[in-house]
Amino acid sequence: MKKMYSIDNKEYPCCTTVTMRFIGGKWKAVILFYLIDGAKRYNELRKLIPTITERTLSLQLKQLEEDHIIDRKVYTEKPPLMVEYTLTDFGKTLLPLLKEIAKWGESAVQNSSKVEIVN
Repeated sequence: MKKMYSIDNKEYPCCTTVTMRFIGGKWKAVILFYLIDGAKRYNELRKLIPTITERTLSLQLKQLEEDHIIDRKVYTEKPPLMVEYTLTDFGKTLLPLLKEIAKWGESAVQNSSKVEIVN
């Protein structure tokens, strides 16, 4: 019998689908990639990922926070209010995977005649 994985009462057919539950979709891995180098504010992430909508960024950040992949810290000492996002210890376990995904993407760009680098 095939082994199933369960998280939050949802079943997954293999460990790859478990990983994709956390980082799947168009934007999560991109957001996490930009958090590799350290904390970022919401507006910094918006500037780094100009094609993401504000609503999508907010939703993705919320999901990553709920999954304990990122931490959201609110600074209220002085106006204006500032919010920073960082990788949690659990989120940092994704660093080797995220770096390999980025490395593969660079290789794909170099080896594909269909991919064009735009600056």
